[in-house]
Amino acid sequence: MLEQFALPAAPASAWAAAPAEPLVGPQLRALMEQIFEVGANGNGKVSEGVEPAAPSTNLATAVLDAFAAALGGAEHVRTDAASRAAHANGMSYLDLVRQRLAAPVALPDAVLAPADEAQIAAALGVAAEFGIAVVPFGGGTSVVGGVTPARGGLAGVVALDLARLDALVELDEISRTATLQAGLTGPRAEELLQAHGFTLGHVPQSFERATIGGYAATRSAGQLSTGWGRFDALVERLRAVTPTGTLALGRAPGSAAGPDLRQLLLGSEGAFGVITEVTVRVRPLPQARRHEGWRVESFAAGAALLRRLVQDGPKPDLARLSDETETAMGVATGGEQGEGCLLLVGWEGGAADVAGRAFATAALLQEAGAHPLGEEAAGSWHTGRFRAPRMRDELIDLGLLVETLETAASWRDLERVHDVVADRLRGALDGARPVVACHVSHLYPAGASLYFSVLARRDKEDPVGQWQAAKRAATDALAEQHATITHHHAVGADHAPWLAAEVGDTGVALLRAVKAQLDPAGIMNPGKLLT
Repeated sequence: MLEQFALPAAPASAWAAAPAEPLVGPQLRALMEQIFEVGANGNGKVSEGVEPAAPSTNLATAVLDAFAAALGGAEHVRTDAASRAAHANGMSYLDLVRQRLAAPVALPDAVLAPADEAQIAAALGVAAEFGIAVVPFGGGTSVVGGVTPARGGLAGVVALDLARLDALVELDEISRTATLQAGLTGPRAEELLQAHGFTLGHVPQSFERATIGGYAATRSAGQLSTGWGRFDALVERLRAVTPTGTLALGRAPGSAAGPDLRQLLLGSEGAFGVITEVTVRVRPLPQARRHEGWRVESFAAGAALLRRLVQDGPKPDLARLSDETETAMGVATGGEQGEGCLLLVGWEGGAADVAGRAFATAALLQEAGAHPLGEEAAGSWHTGRFRAPRMRDELIDLGLLVETLETAASWRDLERVHDVVADRLRGALDGARPVVACHVSHLYPAGASLYFSVLARRDKEDPVGQWQAAKRAATDALAEQHATITHHHAVGADHAPWLAAEVGDTGVALLRAVKAQLDPAGIMNPGKLLT
């Protein structure tokens, strides 16, 4: 069974409550201080974390009363400062730094907690009547400004928290599908499914907090996406409430009834409506699981091996290749790994199938000169994967810029995109001693994703502008190289200025027409997906 996680309560400026023992121990802290000249050498925390005073809600009593009537009681309309602050941002580096600056941040005027589709529809009706922006809110894990409560020129803004939509509606064991409500967290969905002997098996790094609705709204990718597919590839049916009506999309495993309208909601980030439930393909709990590490001589050699596996087989379910920098830093496994590049592969499913694919893969890798590291290397990666967001909190407090960005490109262009983006990031952060690491994951026959991690000395005078300039340089490079501006982090507010570079002006106009049809008052998550 998948490991379950109990997420401790966290302050607004951190992924989670601080662990009992710091993850950045004395040796690593001393190394970071030496490399980046931070912490004891003079940079240190952005602030002592003094919380700014929260402004009171802008919503009139009549509006709050109308929302309360729509949701079945005033207890489901929260205007206290703590609830509003908890729904004010996502979990990007900029979100966390802004909160540490103790500078005023935009808060929603209220947090709404509907229980079903009827209450959501009623709440959207109230919002349209009074001109109130609505930000659908799941786990709050967006790293691209996707849940920032922007008013968009309207009279106010509310966060629509879907936590009460938390049921396993139906499990069809014959078709191997499950209908899940949007507010279910990843761990809770697994708990409900595994009680019946099934698993969704979708485990992104945000698994502890992210929700089913968020997976769908952002086209989330998980650690087994190479074998099982991204979340959007698992969706058979979905339901969504829009300001102009409810959509129930998907009737059969395949259809030729015009364009697939599910795709308008998958990846829509709440800009068109509120995804309320999805029916997804599930699998029986795997009989066997085997993940192991290998060392290859270079990033280019590792990429060639992964391409061979995904194109010609045997295709792994899990695949990850750290470049030379990420391998040397031990970013993937929490410890120094030496020369070459770390390659992780894994398989899950029937015992005979896992054994057969693992044996065939080992033969191929050994023939190509790869060196086996065994299951311990993969185990270290699993352990470190969910510690990374907590470690980021500690590194930010030490005085570092710590952030990620991701893309995908064709196999032909993959190495060039890797090199160009890394160079642009280092150039934009020149003087801050930047370290840029990267890994390949989520393989396709035609290409793969690239996931960059950036560490640098934070600019004390303008930490926000420092990263914005670096992200702008990197995203410009992605557009120039014809790579995607995002593979699984979604568009949000951060990537929206580059959307036309990817889909063209006509594509943007088409999305605006869809929004005008489904959201004529423009209340749904303003500034996300579309500028």
